[in-house]
Amino acid sequence: MSPAVIIYLGQISIEDCCKDGQKRGRDNEDCASLPLISESTTCRIVQEQCCVTVLEDNMCTTGINLAKEQGACDSLFTNTCETKTTKMCCDCCLLGKTAQDQGLPFDNSLSVGYQCGLVSRACSVDGVPDNQTAPTGQTDDECEGKCAHSCVSKDTCACLKGFKLKPDGKSCEDINECLLGASNCRGGERCINTEGSFRCQREVSCGTGYELTDNNNCKDIDECETGIHNCGPEFECQNTQGSFRCIPKVKCGDGYIQDALGNCIDINECVSQAGPCHRGQVCINTVGSYICQRNSVNCGRGYHLNEDGTRCVDIDECKGPEKVCAGHGCINQVGSYRCECESGYIFNSISRLCEDINECRHYPGRLCAHKCENTLGSYKCSCTTGFKLAADGRNCDDLNECESNPCSQECANVYGSYQCYCRRGYQLSDIDGMTCEDIDECALPTGGHICAYRCHNTPGSFHCSCPVSGYTLALNGRSCQDIDECVTGTHTCAENQSCFNVQGGFRCLSFECPNNYRRVGETAARLERSDTIRCIKTCQPSDVACVLDPTHSVSHTFISLPTFRDFTKPEEIVFLRTTVPAYGSYHLGSYDVKFDILEGNVDNAFDIIKRVENGMYVGVVRQVRSLIGPLTTVLKLSMRNLTTQGDSGQNIINVHVFVSEFWF
Repeated sequence: MSPAVIIYLGQISIEDCCKDGQKRGRDNEDCASLPLISESTTCRIVQEQCCVTVLEDNMCTTGINLAKEQGACDSLFTNTCETKTTKMCCDCCLLGKTAQDQGLPFDNSLSVGYQCGLVSRACSVDGVPDNQTAPTGQTDDECEGKCAHSCVSKDTCACLKGFKLKPDGKSCEDINECLLGASNCRGGERCINTEGSFRCQREVSCGTGYELTDNNNCKDIDECETGIHNCGPEFECQNTQGSFRCIPKVKCGDGYIQDALGNCIDINECVSQAGPCHRGQVCINTVGSYICQRNSVNCGRGYHLNEDGTRCVDIDECKGPEKVCAGHGCINQVGSYRCECESGYIFNSISRLCEDINECRHYPGRLCAHKCENTLGSYKCSCTTGFKLAADGRNCDDLNECESNPCSQECANVYGSYQCYCRRGYQLSDIDGMTCEDIDECALPTGGHICAYRCHNTPGSFHCSCPVSGYTLALNGRSCQDIDECVTGTHTCAENQSCFNVQGGFRCLSFECPNNYRRVGETAARLERSDTIRCIKTCQPSDVACVLDPTHSVSHTFISLPTFRDFTKPEEIVFLRTTVPAYGSYHLGSYDVKFDILEGNVDNAFDIIKRVENGMYVGVVRQVRSLIGPLTTVLKLSMRNLTTQGDSGQNIINVHVFVSEFWF
C-alpha cells in the first residue's frame, strides 16, 4: 500500500476537516450549517460531505436492520430526507433476502442503482456459509485465468469471503460490512471497514478505574494489586469495580462506630435506638454503652423541686449566685426573669442577655464622617487614609503627608492624599510611586539619535562624546564637528606636500605631472574640496607619439564623504562642466561629449550621467550605493570629445575619494 498523502489547508489538513465532519455527523448535527474550522472552501466541502456520509451510513444501517428484523418497511411511510434513505436500504435489502429465500443469485443486470445493488447483493448472501462464497473444484485450465479470486464453472466466478462480484462477473470488490449492517460490533463501538473484513473500534473510553484490553473490552484495574491506591498505613486496600476502598485495620468494639479516618466514635444509643429503656425509665448514654434509670419529677426551665421533692416552684434568678444580667438591673418573673439594660444596650428575649446596640449599623453615615467602629456600649469614629480625626471626634480633616517627606524629591499635597514628582531627568518608580529613578536617556528608543557618536548616561542627565581624534563636540553638545587640521596647523605634511582635510582626519598629497605634461598654476599648501590640480599636454615638435596621444589633460580633484547611515537615493558628488554647447553644430558637423568611469569604481558604488545645464553639457558623478569607511579610492574619469569624424581627444580627471569611518 502506498503512503497516504495529506493535503494541508493552512494549519489544518483535509483529514482534520473530514474527522470534524464525521464527528458532527455521529452527533446528528445539521450537515448544511456546520461551524467552520477553516476559512478554506475546500475544508467546508470536505466537512459537509464527510458529515453527510456518516448520516447516510447510519440511515442505511437502520433500514437494513429493519428489513432483517421485521421483514417489512411499512413503518417508513413519511417521505422525509432521512426516511427516504432508510426506506431505500430497507427495500433493497428485502429484494436481496427474497432472492436468497428463493435460492436464486441476485441479478446484477437489474438497474436498481449502485447503492441499492450493493445492499441487495449483501442481503442475498447474508448467512450463506463461507464455502459457498469461495467454491472450488474447477481447474485453472477451465477458467483460463478469467476470475479474480476463484472459479465455480467455466463461465462462473466466485469471490472470497468479504468480497463480492462486480457487474463484469469476473472482478471482486470489497463488501462494506459497516455500510450494510453486517458487522457484529457492540454498543459503544464503531465499525471500520477493512479490505475483505471489518474491525470494531470503541468510541467511548472505559472511564476511570478501567483499562482497554487487546480484545476491545474494558477491564477493571486492581489498584490494590498495582499499588496505585492512596490508603494510609492504618488501612487495608479493598478493590471494587472501577475503584477501591480503604478498610481500617483496627476494628471497633460494640457501642462504637468507625469514621472515615479509622477512629472509633461512641454511639449514643439513647438517640440512635427507639426506646432502649422500659416505660418509666430514662436512658443515659455512657462511653461504649448506656444505662436506664427510673424516671423522677422533672421541672421545666425557671423552676426547681421544693424541699419535699413533690412540686416545682419558681427560681428567683436575680438572687442566685450567677449574675444573670451581668451588671444590669434584674427583675424576676414567674418561671423566668428580664434585665433592665443600661444605656447603649438592649435586652434580647431569646438569649435573655443585655446585648450591645450597634449604633454604627442603626445610624449609618450619621454618626461619623468617614468610618464608624462599634465598641461595647458605644462607638468611635476613624478616618480613611489621607485624613485625620478632627477635634469634635466625628469629622475628618485633610492630612498633609508632605510634612513627613514621603517622596524622594518633590511632594505635592492634595485633598486626602499626596502626589510625588521628580525633577528633570528622573521618573517616578512604578513600584512604590514615591522613589525617583534616573532616566537612562541613552537607552530610550530615541537614544541612538540623541548623540551623533556615543551617549553616556549620568544621574538626571547625559552627555555625548566624539571619536578620540579628528572631531570635537559641537556647541549643541550632541553633534560631532570635524577638526580641520589643515587650518589649525596640526597636520604633519611636508613642505612639498599639500594638506587636504577629510572628515575625521587629513591627507598629505603631492602630485607630479606625467612626461610631456606641465602643471597649470601653483599648488597651494592647503587644498579645498573644489580645488583642482591640472596638467596639460606639451609636446616637442619632433615627438610624434606625444602629438598622437588623444589625452589633452590630466587633472586631480578631491572629495571627502561620510559613511552614509541611511542611503535612500543617489548622491551627486562631482560635476564635470564643459564649454560644449548642447546639440551645437560646427563646420564639420555635430559635436558631443562622452563621460566614462575607467578605474576605481569600488563595488560599482558610483556612476556618471550626462545632462544639460545652461545650454552646456555637464557630467555628474553620483554615489549610488553606500560605502563603509574608512576607504580610499581614485575614480579615473574620462571626458571624450566626439565629432562626426570620431574622437577628437579626451581629458582625464582623477577624483580622489576619501570615505570616513563615521556618518557625520
